[in-house]
Amino acid sequence: MASSLQELNPRLLWKHFAKILTIPHCSGSEKALGDYVLSVAASLGLPGKRDRVGNVLVSKPATAGREGAVGAIFQGHLDMVCEKNSDKAHDFCKDPIQPEIKGEWVYAQGTTLGADNGIGLAAALAVMEDKTLVHGPLEFLFTVDEETGLTGANRIQKGFLAGKMLLNLDSEDEGTFTIGCAGGADSTLVLPVEHKKTASKNLYKIHVHGFRGGHSGIDINQGRGNAIKLLARPSSSSSASRAAASITPSRAKLWPFWPARPSRSGP
Repeated sequence: MASSLQELNPRLLWKHFAKILTIPHCSGSEKALGDYVLSVAASLGLPGKRDRVGNVLVSKPATAGREGAVGAIFQGHLDMVCEKNSDKAHDFCKDPIQPEIKGEWVYAQGTTLGADNGIGLAAALAVMEDKTLVHGPLEFLFTVDEETGLTGANRIQKGFLAGKMLLNLDSEDEGTFTIGCAGGADSTLVLPVEHKKTASKNLYKIHVHGFRGGHSGIDINQGRGNAIKLLARPSSSSSASRAAASITPSRAKLWPFWPARPSRSGP
């Protein structure tokens, strides 16, 4: 069994994924990883560029005889969800992700691994580097800030891309191709806040934690405890409960206030 990522096959893919794990790339902080992509392109003699929001594009010319083929775009996103276990000391701004191989799976030690979408980026970089492939004109698009709002994809300017066919490398099922796209949308909920002065000191902090958590795309049907929904139940906030239904957070905090009860005198 392999003891390091570099020993796994295909070697080019895992070489780049191992490097990606050493470069911090939380949402909004993808510049260093974008720099790495551009450095790989430069080492291969391929043209690369970055737009005003941080998206990176690298082009690879067609192999001889395939110049007339339809141009294809391989797309992935540079950012990752940065979460860790409460007992794990890890600074996502500077510390590398620590991988661990268990059987046929690669895990991170106490943090998110960033395979979404690091493995897709590594696949694109492997295709970019592989000189044995026969292909038409290729473009490799690396977008920013996907996890918090699809910012990079939404702000691509007209004329930035030349290809006519796009392959998104951000999926969960190996060997499965999905044709089409559901798109995405943001919703903003604004509720009025009413402030009242009170002499009561009945302010409490409730911290619910220790749940397994999960991804809203593939774990939402697992019946796992949702920390936000569990906190919302006693607060009688139905809107908060509905808002939390699309995620499965592993921890949440609530600062509820109960007015002081009037004093009672018993018999």
